[in-house]
Amino acid sequence: MKILAVCGFGVGSSMVLKMTLSKVAQEMGLDADIQNTDIETAKATKADVYFTSAELAEDLKNSTSNPVIPIKKYMDKTEVRNALQKYLDSKKA
Repeated sequence: MKILAVCGFGVGSSMVLKMTLSKVAQEMGLDADIQNTDIETAKATKADVYFTSAELAEDLKNSTSNPVIPIKKYMDKTEVRNALQKYLDSKKA
């Protein structure tokens, strides 16, 4: 599974989100390729799911048919775990 953590410039908050996603994925036993990037690159990059801020989510949703999940607190493992689990559950349905 390919996951993109997305922010405006691809170096700050997306790196923090990537680190949280990596920890959560490891704890959940998921085999995931998690990368961080900027919004423009994300629009041109195929991923199974995108995690970003609410401010960038709508713009990104216009560029992909795959899920775009807004996260409020990038370091909150519980929020990230719940969002990732909700995504995984939707794939089972």
